[in-house]
Amino acid sequence: MTRIAGCGPLELLRLGRLIDLPAAVLVPPPNGTERRTVRSGNVRAEWLWHDDLADPRQQRDSALLYFHGGGFFSCGLNTHRRLVAQIGRASRMPAFNVDYRQLPGAHFTETLDDAVASYEYLLEQGFQPERIIVSGDSAGGGLAFRLALATREYGLPMPGGISAIAPWADFDSTIRNTHPNRHRDSYLPTQGIDMIVRRGVARDGELDPTWSPVNHDFTGLPPVLIQVGSTECLLPDAEMLVERCAQANVPVRLQIWDRAPHVHHLAADLLADARAAIRDLGHFHRQILA
Repeated sequence: MTRIAGCGPLELLRLGRLIDLPAAVLVPPPNGTERRTVRSGNVRAEWLWHDDLADPRQQRDSALLYFHGGGFFSCGLNTHRRLVAQIGRASRMPAFNVDYRQLPGAHFTETLDDAVASYEYLLEQGFQPERIIVSGDSAGGGLAFRLALATREYGLPMPGGISAIAPWADFDSTIRNTHPNRHRDSYLPTQGIDMIVRRGVARDGELDPTWSPVNHDFTGLPPVLIQVGSTECLLPDAEMLVERCAQANVPVRLQIWDRAPHVHHLAADLLADARAAIRDLGHFHRQILA
């Protein structure tokens, strides 16, 4: 176990979820987006698809299983609805946008339970595993990897591919704190990541290494695409994931976007690089399905 000092309550974690409420009005989905909510057991999610695609509840051809970012304590379906719909449209796939449980009301282990349940739900609905691509940004990007690894633990079939935007994949900040980007990231401070881990993720001041995807054997994982900004403090997480893929002979592609802020894809309406990154995600997903 990795020792983490100073665990205690943090009201910020309780307030983080509130950011999702105004986003319901301020961040509308793109024109032509169809949306249907899903509630089944512990699965809370929504289907998003462009109106030139078939209803995924009727034609179960493929699915983009998406986990939003937010440090496991903020954001939700509303903040990421527009982005997820844009990625789904670029991929020519319906997207399954998951509203997983978060800190402080639920621990990461319960978040992972929700991720597994959402994947099982798609399988039960008749989606073929090789036609399911698991994706996410930031905390959700790390969760996408941890879900793929969990399919082996639960005896489930492996998904067809993994894509991650600036994934947070290591709860231990040792490597991040020695990386030059610790002082270059103007958006996501490493101190903030450390605080979330100390106050929310660690149990009795300790971390279980198995919670972090980078501490696993990646043998058998499907093809991977990772996108990250060149100055992000999460660049070392992306690099560690690539190293684990290489060690296990997993096909992997790492895109490092020059000075792109954390999850710059959210600004696709304004930034050409963000639109290009989404197009690349879509191309990768379509290649998997082909």
